[in-house]
Amino acid sequence: IVIPLLEKLTGKKVGQDFGVSMSPEFLREGKAIYDFEHPDRIVIGAYDKKSRELLTKLYKPFNAPLFITTPTTAEMIKYSSNSFLATKISFVNEIGNFCKKLGVDTYDVMEAVGMDHRISPYFLNSGTGFGGSCFPKDVKAIISAGDKMECDMHILHSVMDVNDKQPLRMIELLEKHTGKLEGKKIAVLGLSFKADTDDVRESRSIVVIKKLIRENATVSAYDPLAIDNMKKIFGVIEYCKSADDTLKNADGCLIMTDWKEFSHLNFRLMKKPVVIDGRHMVEEEEGLIYEGICW
Repeated sequence: IVIPLLEKLTGKKVGQDFGVSMSPEFLREGKAIYDFEHPDRIVIGAYDKKSRELLTKLYKPFNAPLFITTPTTAEMIKYSSNSFLATKISFVNEIGNFCKKLGVDTYDVMEAVGMDHRISPYFLNSGTGFGGSCFPKDVKAIISAGDKMECDMHILHSVMDVNDKQPLRMIELLEKHTGKLEGKKIAVLGLSFKADTDDVRESRSIVVIKKLIRENATVSAYDPLAIDNMKKIFGVIEYCKSADDTLKNADGCLIMTDWKEFSHLNFRLMKKPVVIDGRHMVEEEEGLIYEGICW
């Protein structure tokens, strides 16, 4: 798409008059500076020799393996990386759902699974699923491209299906302990798709809050950074200044994001101490009705 446009608008020829390269980023939100300074690898997709040499020189100060290829391959590396990580998350959540039925702690299971060097311990935490600007978009992009080329992406379709259904399990577990949600106050802790960011794009909290509103529950919500962004999506819920304010007189609590401050909460402020934990954040305590989404 890009090269034909550049050639048409400039009247110049790629590889002769100008260079083109694709160098994908692999930065985590909330950890972008660290990841930029400590890359696992640097991918250079260069159309021409001059561009390849220029980027190789540019990246030379970084202590990381250089992988030099074509622009299209570099793009596919980016999409494949994100899709594989998303697949790990959905796989772990599906196993976690099964572990819960068996009475098995999925975190114990995945701790041992992650010791296998072929698998690694990363992205093996069960929870409410993935969100953000990258994983959902990139997985859907590959599925769409595959459909156009009559190549059905069976596994990635399943990855998205598991991810779409996972946050609704939070509501099912909540209703098990509270009954019908109509008229009940439900505290939602965590609005960003992950901790250390204010990004609410594809946040699993959006799915949960929509369902709570449809069930005519009263929603109180808190997030250290993401409240202003979530207000653009939901203007009808109560936004609180602290976790304690959110929990006051609540009939249930859903923990949706793994902010560190959510590991120490005062559930005695609740009308009924029902806590559904989507991020393995809190420990069970006396008098607390507690369930983890997969444990």
